[in-house]
Amino acid sequence: MCTVTLIAQQRGYRLGMNRDELLTRAVAKPPRKKKIRGHIVLGPSEASGGTWITVDDCGVTLALINWYAITARVRGETVSRGEIINSLGALGDAESAHAQFARLPLKQTNPFRLIGVYPASREVVEWRWDLKKLVRKNHPWQTQQWISSGFDEPGAQRERDKIFQAAFRQGSAGTAEWLRRLHRNHSPARGPFSTCMHRKDAASVSYTEVAFAPGRVELRYHAGSPCQKTHSHFLRL
Repeated sequence: MCTVTLIAQQRGYRLGMNRDELLTRAVAKPPRKKKIRGHIVLGPSEASGGTWITVDDCGVTLALINWYAITARVRGETVSRGEIINSLGALGDAESAHAQFARLPLKQTNPFRLIGVYPASREVVEWRWDLKKLVRKNHPWQTQQWISSGFDEPGAQRERDKIFQAAFRQGSAGTAEWLRRLHRNHSPARGPFSTCMHRKDAASVSYTEVAFAPGRVELRYHAGSPCQKTHSHFLRL
């Protein structure tokens, strides 16, 4: 359950991600800097060390969402999807990331969609794993959105896409404040289909925002529902 919005710019991009989780799940750790393969990487994490979003010092963002439309699940011991980004981080380009998948225990990993944003080559790549095969899909360098929902994925996609398309016609579309408003939006109603999601058992539990321009990488992390006023963390490279 998540919403990822990419704002593609001429010489950079901005990306926002709502993380939707069960309210019984442990609170995640705030973002920190760590070194992977000689590069600095920023991102929040689970207590176990896994993560759902990172950005590195080259401006490459990786964001992972569960793929609920695929109902098949691993039988037996599973490997956390939170380890995917740690394994593919700081590889520099989409080709290296794609090759790295061959070294991962995908057969023990439940379905997911991984979005990679590579500003140096202006590539937006989505990898989809459905327990049978890994498919790579190349997207154009343009503003777009990805949605997942464990409640009703097709329904959430339809409703959130309507809100996204309507918001994109606003004069402020593409600005940082526009992106934040979109991710705390409760249309069509405060509930399972709104971008800022709320259910009795689950909700949008955090908002992460990445901003990249040549020579500048920034990550903002809002702990708690995007519609709530809580402490935010800010890191810059």
